[in-house]
Amino acid sequence: MNAMSERSSPVGNPILEPMVPRNRTLDGFALEPGCSQGVALQSLAAGTRLTVNTRNTRYQVVVLDPVTRQVTVRGGSTFRKGIQGRLEGATAGGSVLRLGWIGVGLRMELSTDDRRITTSAVRTVTIERHFQLSSSSAK
Repeated sequence: MNAMSERSSPVGNPILEPMVPRNRTLDGFALEPGCSQGVALQSLAAGTRLTVNTRNTRYQVVVLDPVTRQVTVRGGSTFRKGIQGRLEGATAGGSVLRLGWIGVGLRMELSTDDRRITTSAVRTVTIERHFQLSSSSAK
């Protein structure tokens, strides 16, 4: 049974609405702070290096291919040596994901060959530098 909220319509008839927290809807997710403050991976060139500070960890992210969202990530106990994977996007912790986005206030979600990792909430994103990728490192 769904929880419902009752309010009056302009003509006085009650209108039943589902009681779903606004941030758990697509419209509400678009209004999250991290959806306006952050960076779209596709807006960056291959070779761009980012520093992403989350609540718990500092990550170094190097963009390998912005279109396919391929990156290398290094930082924290999860990525001590650095690993290649795909930046899936930003999430508030539920099933909604803004693809290819790193957003302040949201969690970064990454995929590697064998697992999917969700970070703690992003506090800052800094574009550190751009360097030329050699053809061997871009593969």
